[in-house]
Amino acid sequence: MTPPTRPRDPFMSARLIYRAIRVPEDDALFAAINDDRVGYMNSNASNVKLPTPSDATKFREKCAEELLAAVICLPASEEPSKPGTSIGQIHLKGFPPRFMHHRNTEIGLDILPQWQGKGYGSETINWALEYAFLKVGLHKVRIRAFGWNEGAMRLYERLGFKLEGREREALWHEGRFWDGIEYGMIDREWWEMRGKDRDFGL
Repeated sequence: MTPPTRPRDPFMSARLIYRAIRVPEDDALFAAINDDRVGYMNSNASNVKLPTPSDATKFREKCAEELLAAVICLPASEEPSKPGTSIGQIHLKGFPPRFMHHRNTEIGLDILPQWQGKGYGSETINWALEYAFLKVGLHKVRIRAFGWNEGAMRLYERLGFKLEGREREALWHEGRFWDGIEYGMIDREWWEMRGKDRDFGL
């Protein structure tokens, strides 16, 4: 197979565009993520408190320091190749230099409530997996869920993640203890699922 004559934009997927975090432009996006109380409950072990504006700032600053941090955007209606409305964030966790030889990462994802249920989360995770395995050459990608978030677990399994472990009864939520769930995907599993030519990732 011959390589593509013109490289495709690595920061686009079928319906979405991914761009770097901008300040102060993205303060409103991270405030909206912070204000999504259901999303906060499903992704933060500190979910017994209401998130504050300073929590949104800290989260934005932390994301910006990760291996990859991107704002998820719909294309601009007037110029489809340019980012338009921001609908969420995706990041791949970075590790200190002494841990980089392990070549693994963890996905963090937020889609604003009004844009959920449209397949954007699946599309973004698939894009992040391609970025991790094809662009960066990582060996493993992890993703986590709280035991009460059954929708997230179904999604991760549908995308090909394997259940790797349960931290039993580690999380107190709504009157009972729940497991912390960890999923993972190895690079060879990703290649096998897609049946791609390893030379060019097509």
